[in-house]
Amino acid sequence: MRHIISILIENEAGALSRVAGLFSARGYNIESLTVAPTEDATLSRMTIVTRGSEEVIDQITKQLNKLIDVVKLIDLACIPHVERELMLVKVAINLDSREETKRLVDIFRGKIIDVTNNSYVVEMTGASDKLDAFIEALDTKCIIETVRSGPTSMSRGADGLHL
Repeated sequence: MRHIISILIENEAGALSRVAGLFSARGYNIESLTVAPTEDATLSRMTIVTRGSEEVIDQITKQLNKLIDVVKLIDLACIPHVERELMLVKVAINLDSREETKRLVDIFRGKIIDVTNNSYVVEMTGASDKLDAFIEALDTKCIIETVRSGPTSMSRGADGLHL
């Protein structure tokens, strides 16, 4: 099962390395990882997407909680949450494909953020399934390059991951 683990971690050198090391030392895979400072400059928020059974995820969270840099964590798969991912796609275009590509971008509520004579760069945000569907709708021969941020997420409602 897919899990999104959100962590408040001290914003210090080596903290990311210790978390990644915990995963690699135990043979667990990180599908996606995002890290950025929070409103408190001493803390960063890390979002890790991984897959595993309940027992594996329980083991991961227990080990993460033992790390000195980890202030607090939550497995968002267990509670109502919102998640979004950012994707940039560079698409090759020609005179015949310009309008169709624009329509497809509009259908998926994306934005064309860069235009050249032979390419568009499309920005799209949303759930991972939406981004996957957009990629599938494109002719794979026209995709030059794709960059994805990986999901970032937070719980719904008044509760949150804070001190």
